[in-house]
Amino acid sequence: MAKRYPEANTIHLVLDNLSTHIRHALEVRYGVRAGCRLWRRFTPHYTFVHSSWLNQAEMETSLLSRQCLGRRRIPTLDKLRCETQAWQKWANRQRIWIRWRFTVPKVRAKFHYQPTGLTRS
Repeated sequence: MAKRYPEANTIHLVLDNLSTHIRHALEVRYGVRAGCRLWRRFTPHYTFVHSSWLNQAEMETSLLSRQCLGRRRIPTLDKLRCETQAWQKWANRQRIWIRWRFTVPKVRAKFHYQPTGLTRS
């Protein structure tokens, strides 16, 4: 990643909270000095554990995998595109909803957040 942006003083990364997304992982992979030097170029932005857009992307990928691809081997990239586009059209026509269980009140309780101006009754 850092090699792609040699002129950048800092590289902003949006990451989920996976335990490998830390400086220590770079130190293990590249050694302490190189890993630390590399980490200093990054500005990590961690997403919320239960409500990140990454979770949504992972959910859609999982649905695609289970509902469209299954355990089949798709022989060509063109056939894969055709299959995934057909599934996407089907899924959009079905208007399948994902029922989030992590509600606003649960988010506020978990992160001890009470917006300014709102009072509890």
